[in-house]
Amino acid sequence: MRTERKLTRLDRVFARLDREPERPAHIDVPRMSRHRVVLFASTLAFYAAIVWAVVITSWLVRLDWQVMFFRPYQQWPEIHAFLDYYVVLGQRGPTAVMIAAWLGWRSWRQHTLRPLLTLGASLLLLNLTVGAAKISMGRLGPHYATSVGSNEMWLGGDIFPSGHTANAVVTWGILAYLASTPRARRWLSALSAVVSLGVGLTTVYLGTHWLSDVVLGWAAGLLILLALPWFEPLIARAESAIFDLRDAWRARRRGAAPVEVPVALSPLGSPVGEQEPVVREPVAASRPPRAPGYLAPGPHLNRSERTPVTPLGSRRPPQSDRVTRGTTPARPLAGG
Repeated sequence: MRTERKLTRLDRVFARLDREPERPAHIDVPRMSRHRVVLFASTLAFYAAIVWAVVITSWLVRLDWQVMFFRPYQQWPEIHAFLDYYVVLGQRGPTAVMIAAWLGWRSWRQHTLRPLLTLGASLLLLNLTVGAAKISMGRLGPHYATSVGSNEMWLGGDIFPSGHTANAVVTWGILAYLASTPRARRWLSALSAVVSLGVGLTTVYLGTHWLSDVVLGWAAGLLILLALPWFEPLIARAESAIFDLRDAWRARRRGAAPVEVPVALSPLGSPVGEQEPVVREPVAASRPPRAPGYLAPGPHLNRSERTPVTPLGSRRPPQSDRVTRGTTPARPLAGG
Protein backbone atom coordinates (compact mmCIF):
# COMPACT_ATOMS: atom_id res chain seq x y z
CA MET A 1 0.00 0.00 0.00
CA ARG A 2 1.38 3.43 -0.97
CA THR A 3 0.95 6.34 1.43
CA GLU A 4 1.35 9.90 0.11
CA ARG A 5 3.05 12.39 2.47
CA LYS A 6 1.13 15.63 2.75
CA LEU A 7 3.31 18.55 1.67
CA THR A 8 3.59 21.52 3.99
CA ARG A 9 3.75 25.12 2.81
CA LEU A 10 7.51 25.17 3.29
CA ASP A 11 7.84 22.03 1.16
CA ARG A 12 5.85 23.66 -1.64
CA VAL A 13 8.05 26.78 -1.51
CA PHE A 14 11.26 24.75 -1.78
CA ALA A 15 9.70 22.57 -4.50
CA ARG A 16 9.07 25.74 -6.50
CA LEU A 17 12.66 26.84 -5.96
CA ASP A 18 13.93 23.43 -7.05
CA ARG A 19 12.28 23.56 -10.47
CA GLU A 20 15.39 25.15 -11.94
CA PRO A 21 18.62 24.10 -10.20
CA GLU A 22 20.55 27.05 -11.62
CA ARG A 23 19.83 30.74 -11.78
CA PRO A 24 18.24 31.85 -15.09
CA ALA A 25 20.82 32.87 -17.66
CA HIS A 26 19.40 36.35 -18.29
CA ILE A 27 19.94 37.44 -14.67
CA ASP A 28 23.48 38.70 -14.22
CA VAL A 29 25.24 39.16 -10.89
CA PRO A 30 27.02 42.55 -10.63
CA ARG A 31 30.76 42.33 -10.20
CA MET A 32 33.22 44.74 -8.65
CA SER A 33 34.50 46.27 -11.87
CA ARG A 34 37.14 48.99 -12.12
CA HIS A 35 34.46 51.61 -12.80
CA ARG A 36 32.58 50.58 -9.64
CA VAL A 37 35.78 50.64 -7.58
CA VAL A 38 36.48 54.21 -8.76
CA LEU A 39 32.93 55.27 -7.83
CA PHE A 40 33.25 53.61 -4.44
CA ALA A 41 36.56 55.36 -3.69
CA SER A 42 35.19 58.74 -4.84
CA THR A 43 32.06 58.37 -2.69
CA LEU A 44 34.15 57.34 0.31
CA ALA A 45 36.35 60.42 -0.12
CA PHE A 46 33.22 62.60 -0.38
CA TYR A 47 31.88 60.97 2.81
CA ALA A 48 35.10 61.76 4.69
CA ALA A 49 35.10 65.34 3.36
CA ILE A 50 31.56 65.99 4.66
CA VAL A 51 32.46 64.64 8.09
CA TRP A 52 35.60 66.78 8.23
CA ALA A 53 33.70 69.90 7.12
CA VAL A 54 31.21 69.45 9.97
CA VAL A 55 33.90 68.64 12.55
CA ILE A 56 35.88 71.84 11.85
CA THR A 57 32.64 73.93 11.77
CA SER A 58 33.17 75.11 8.21
CA TRP A 59 30.85 76.95 5.83
CA LEU A 60 28.69 73.78 5.66
CA VAL A 61 27.70 74.21 9.30
CA ARG A 62 26.85 77.87 8.68
CA LEU A 63 24.64 76.74 5.77
CA ASP A 64 22.92 74.30 8.11
CA TRP A 65 22.01 77.11 10.49
CA GLN A 66 20.78 79.37 7.70
CA VAL A 67 18.42 76.68 6.41
CA MET A 68 17.22 76.00 9.94
CA PHE A 69 16.46 79.70 10.58
CA PHE A 70 14.64 79.84 7.23
CA ARG A 71 12.15 77.28 8.61
CA PRO A 72 10.80 75.76 5.38
CA TYR A 73 7.82 74.21 7.16
CA GLN A 74 6.61 77.78 7.91
CA GLN A 75 7.30 79.06 4.40
CA TRP A 76 5.19 76.37 2.67
CA PRO A 77 2.72 75.04 5.23
CA GLU A 78 0.29 73.78 2.56
CA ILE A 79 2.50 70.78 1.73
CA HIS A 80 3.21 69.84 5.33
CA ALA A 81 0.47 67.18 5.53
CA PHE A 82 1.59 65.49 2.31
CA LEU A 83 5.26 65.43 3.33
CA ASP A 84 4.38 63.91 6.69
CA TYR A 85 3.23 60.81 4.76
CA TYR A 86 5.90 61.02 2.08
CA VAL A 87 8.72 60.75 4.62
CA VAL A 88 7.48 57.23 5.48
CA LEU A 89 9.19 56.09 2.26
CA GLY A 90 12.44 56.50 4.18
CA GLN A 91 11.44 54.67 7.37
CA ARG A 92 13.13 51.30 7.69
CA GLY A 93 10.17 49.21 8.85
CA PRO A 94 7.50 50.04 6.21
CA THR A 95 9.97 50.18 3.32
CA ALA A 96 11.61 46.88 4.31
CA VAL A 97 8.21 45.16 4.35
CA MET A 98 7.24 46.55 0.93
CA ILE A 99 10.55 45.72 -0.73
CA ALA A 100 10.72 42.27 0.90
CA ALA A 101 7.24 41.44 -0.45
CA TRP A 102 8.29 42.37 -3.98
CA LEU A 103 11.62 40.54 -3.77
CA GLY A 104 9.90 37.51 -2.26
CA TRP A 105 7.73 37.30 -5.36
CA ARG A 106 10.87 37.70 -7.49
CA SER A 107 12.50 34.82 -5.59
CA TRP A 108 9.43 32.66 -6.26
CA ARG A 109 9.41 33.42 -9.96
CA GLN A 110 13.18 33.13 -10.51
CA HIS A 111 13.62 30.03 -8.28
CA THR A 112 16.42 31.57 -6.21
CA LEU A 113 16.82 33.07 -2.75
CA ARG A 114 19.34 35.67 -3.91
CA PRO A 115 16.97 38.72 -3.96
CA LEU A 116 15.89 38.23 -0.36
CA LEU A 117 19.41 37.44 0.83
CA THR A 118 20.77 40.53 -0.94
CA LEU A 119 18.16 42.70 0.74
CA GLY A 120 19.06 41.19 4.12
CA ALA A 121 22.78 41.78 3.55
CA SER A 122 22.21 45.42 2.52
CA LEU A 123 20.01 46.15 5.55
CA LEU A 124 22.58 44.53 7.83
CA LEU A 125 25.34 46.70 6.36
CA LEU A 126 23.10 49.75 6.71
CA ASN A 127 22.44 49.11 10.40
CA LEU A 128 26.11 48.47 11.15
CA THR A 129 27.69 51.37 9.27
CA VAL A 130 25.09 54.11 9.70
CA GLY A 131 24.31 53.10 13.27
CA ALA A 132 27.98 53.11 14.24
CA ALA A 133 28.47 56.56 12.65
CA LYS A 134 25.43 57.99 14.44
CA ILE A 135 26.56 56.77 17.85
CA SER A 136 30.23 57.69 17.42
CA MET A 137 29.60 61.27 16.26
CA GLY A 138 26.58 61.98 18.49
CA ARG A 139 25.32 65.10 16.73
CA LEU A 140 22.17 66.85 17.95
CA GLY A 141 19.33 67.79 15.60
CA PRO A 142 18.02 71.30 14.82
CA HIS A 143 15.22 71.07 17.39
CA TYR A 144 17.72 70.22 20.17
CA ALA A 145 20.58 72.60 19.25
CA THR A 146 22.31 74.19 22.23
CA SER A 147 24.30 77.12 20.79
CA VAL A 148 23.95 79.05 17.54
CA GLY A 149 26.71 78.37 15.00
CA SER A 150 28.11 75.22 16.67
CA ASN A 151 28.37 71.85 14.94
CA GLU A 152 26.54 70.11 17.83
CA MET A 153 28.89 67.12 17.64
CA TRP A 154 29.51 64.57 20.44
CA LEU A 155 26.57 65.74 22.53
CA GLY A 156 24.66 62.45 22.63
CA GLY A 157 22.57 62.84 19.46
CA ASP A 158 21.99 60.28 16.72
CA ILE A 159 21.12 62.10 13.48
CA PHE A 160 24.44 62.29 11.61
CA PRO A 161 24.15 60.84 8.96
CA SER A 162 20.43 60.86 8.22
CA GLY A 163 19.02 57.36 8.67
CA HIS A 164 15.88 58.11 6.63
CA THR A 165 17.95 59.25 3.68
CA ALA A 166 20.42 56.35 3.78
CA ASN A 167 17.58 53.85 4.17
CA ALA A 168 15.74 55.33 1.17
CA VAL A 169 18.88 55.08 -0.97
CA VAL A 170 19.47 51.43 -0.01
CA THR A 171 15.96 49.98 0.03
CA TRP A 172 14.83 51.60 -3.23
CA GLY A 173 18.24 51.30 -4.87
CA ILE A 174 18.30 47.55 -4.26
CA LEU A 175 15.55 47.23 -6.87
CA ALA A 176 17.88 48.72 -9.49
CA TYR A 177 20.76 46.57 -8.26
CA LEU A 178 18.70 43.38 -8.76
CA ALA A 179 17.12 44.43 -12.08
CA SER A 180 17.10 41.77 -14.79
CA THR A 181 17.67 44.01 -17.82
CA PRO A 182 19.73 47.19 -18.43
CA ARG A 183 16.59 49.14 -19.32
CA ALA A 184 14.89 48.16 -16.06
CA ARG A 185 18.06 49.04 -14.17
CA ARG A 186 18.11 52.55 -15.67
CA TRP A 187 14.46 53.23 -14.87
CA LEU A 188 14.71 51.86 -11.35
CA SER A 189 17.92 53.82 -10.71
CA ALA A 190 16.16 57.04 -11.67
CA LEU A 191 13.15 56.13 -9.51
CA SER A 192 15.27 55.35 -6.46
CA ALA A 193 17.26 58.57 -6.92
CA VAL A 194 14.08 60.68 -7.02
CA VAL A 195 12.58 58.93 -3.98
CA SER A 196 15.75 59.18 -1.87
CA LEU A 197 16.31 62.81 -2.88
CA GLY A 198 12.73 63.67 -1.94
CA VAL A 199 12.96 61.86 1.41
CA GLY A 200 16.17 63.69 2.32
CA LEU A 201 14.80 67.12 1.47
CA THR A 202 11.58 66.32 3.32
CA THR A 203 13.51 65.76 6.56
CA VAL A 204 15.15 69.17 6.06
CA TYR A 205 11.73 70.75 5.44
CA LEU A 206 10.32 69.21 8.63
CA GLY A 207 13.33 70.43 10.62
CA THR A 208 14.36 66.96 11.86
CA HIS A 209 17.78 66.98 10.12
CA TRP A 210 20.49 69.41 9.13
CA LEU A 211 21.26 69.70 5.44
CA SER A 212 24.68 68.13 6.02
CA ASP A 213 22.98 65.12 7.67
CA VAL A 214 21.06 64.49 4.47
CA VAL A 215 24.10 64.86 2.22
CA LEU A 216 26.04 62.39 4.35
CA GLY A 217 23.04 60.01 4.32
CA TRP A 218 23.06 59.98 0.50
CA ALA A 219 26.76 59.13 0.51
CA ALA A 220 26.32 56.40 3.17
CA GLY A 221 23.55 54.66 1.23
CA LEU A 222 25.45 54.87 -2.05
CA LEU A 223 28.52 53.31 -0.44
CA ILE A 224 26.47 50.27 0.60
CA LEU A 225 25.03 49.79 -2.90
CA LEU A 226 28.47 50.10 -4.49
CA ALA A 227 30.03 47.62 -2.04
CA LEU A 228 27.38 44.89 -2.50
CA PRO A 229 29.28 42.95 -5.24
CA TRP A 230 31.99 42.19 -2.67
CA PHE A 231 29.37 40.29 -0.67
CA GLU A 232 27.96 38.27 -3.58
CA PRO A 233 30.14 35.15 -2.84
CA LEU A 234 28.94 35.23 0.78
CA ILE A 235 25.33 35.51 -0.41
CA ALA A 236 25.82 32.53 -2.74
CA ARG A 237 27.30 30.45 0.09
CA ALA A 238 24.41 31.40 2.37
CA GLU A 239 21.90 30.32 -0.28
CA SER A 240 23.69 26.99 -0.71
CA ALA A 241 23.79 26.47 3.07
CA ILE A 242 20.04 27.11 3.33
CA PHE A 243 19.32 24.48 0.68
CA ASP A 244 21.69 22.03 2.40
CA LEU A 245 19.81 22.52 5.66
CA ARG A 246 16.57 21.98 3.77
CA ASP A 247 17.87 18.69 2.34
CA ALA A 248 19.04 17.51 5.77
CA TRP A 249 15.66 18.40 7.26
CA ARG A 250 13.88 16.43 4.53
CA ALA A 251 16.17 13.43 5.07
CA ARG A 252 15.49 13.54 8.81
CA ARG A 253 11.74 13.60 8.20
CA ARG A 254 11.99 10.64 5.86
CA GLY A 255 13.93 8.72 8.50
CA ALA A 256 11.33 9.47 11.16
CA ALA A 257 8.33 8.53 9.00
CA PRO A 258 9.36 6.16 6.18
CA VAL A 259 7.07 5.93 3.20
CA GLU A 260 5.87 2.43 2.31
CA VAL A 261 6.75 1.41 -1.22
CA PRO A 262 4.54 -1.16 -2.98
CA VAL A 263 6.26 -4.47 -3.67
CA ALA A 264 5.21 -6.61 -6.63
CA LEU A 265 4.41 -10.17 -5.54
CA SER A 266 4.73 -13.38 -7.51
CA PRO A 267 1.81 -15.84 -7.77
CA LEU A 268 3.32 -17.76 -4.85
CA GLY A 269 3.19 -14.70 -2.63
CA SER A 270 6.91 -13.87 -2.57
CA PRO A 271 8.44 -10.62 -3.91
CA VAL A 272 9.48 -10.61 -7.54
CA GLY A 273 13.14 -11.43 -7.93
CA GLU A 274 13.29 -13.36 -4.65
CA GLN A 275 12.83 -17.09 -4.27
CA GLU A 276 10.38 -18.32 -1.66
CA PRO A 277 12.19 -20.18 1.12
CA VAL A 278 11.37 -23.90 1.21
CA VAL A 279 10.32 -25.17 4.64
CA ARG A 280 10.74 -28.93 5.09
CA GLU A 281 8.83 -30.85 7.75
CA PRO A 282 10.62 -33.55 9.75
CA VAL A 283 9.96 -37.14 8.63
CA ALA A 284 8.94 -38.41 12.07
CA ALA A 285 6.37 -36.10 13.58
CA SER A 286 6.56 -35.73 17.32
CA ARG A 287 2.76 -35.67 17.70
CA PRO A 288 -0.07 -37.12 15.62
CA PRO A 289 -1.84 -34.89 13.15
CA ARG A 290 -4.68 -32.95 14.66
CA ALA A 291 -8.05 -32.73 12.97
CA PRO A 292 -9.27 -29.27 12.08
CA GLY A 293 -11.47 -27.60 14.63
CA TYR A 294 -14.43 -27.40 12.31
CA LEU A 295 -14.65 -31.26 11.91
CA ALA A 296 -16.21 -33.61 14.47
CA PRO A 297 -13.71 -35.96 16.18
CA GLY A 298 -15.75 -39.16 15.55
CA PRO A 299 -17.11 -40.86 12.43
CA HIS A 300 -19.63 -39.02 10.36
CA LEU A 301 -23.26 -39.87 11.37
CA ASN A 302 -26.61 -39.15 9.80
CA ARG A 303 -28.67 -36.27 11.09
CA SER A 304 -31.17 -38.61 12.76
CA GLU A 305 -28.44 -40.54 14.58
CA ARG A 306 -26.68 -37.50 16.05
CA THR A 307 -27.01 -36.67 19.72
CA PRO A 308 -28.72 -33.30 20.11
CA VAL A 309 -26.35 -30.73 21.40
CA THR A 310 -29.09 -28.58 22.92
CA PRO A 311 -30.75 -30.19 25.96
CA LEU A 312 -34.42 -31.09 25.74
CA GLY A 313 -36.94 -28.70 27.10
CA SER A 314 -36.97 -24.97 27.35
CA ARG A 315 -33.83 -23.05 28.25
CA ARG A 316 -35.78 -20.22 29.86
CA PRO A 317 -35.79 -20.03 33.66
CA PRO A 318 -39.09 -20.79 35.37
CA GLN A 319 -41.25 -17.78 36.10
CA SER A 320 -43.86 -17.93 38.84
CA ASP A 321 -46.07 -15.21 37.41
CA ARG A 322 -46.26 -16.80 33.98
CA VAL A 323 -49.51 -18.66 33.13
CA THR A 324 -49.52 -21.91 31.25
CA ARG A 325 -50.73 -21.60 27.69
CA GLY A 326 -54.40 -22.68 27.29
CA THR A 327 -55.62 -21.59 30.74
CA THR A 328 -57.48 -18.40 31.55
CA PRO A 329 -55.98 -16.37 34.36
CA ALA A 330 -58.25 -15.40 37.24
CA ARG A 331 -59.15 -11.77 37.26
CA PRO A 332 -58.93 -9.91 40.52
CA LEU A 333 -62.18 -8.78 42.04
CA ALA A 334 -62.54 -5.06 42.11
CA GLY A 335 -63.75 -3.72 45.37
CA GLY A 336 -66.75 -1.54 45.19
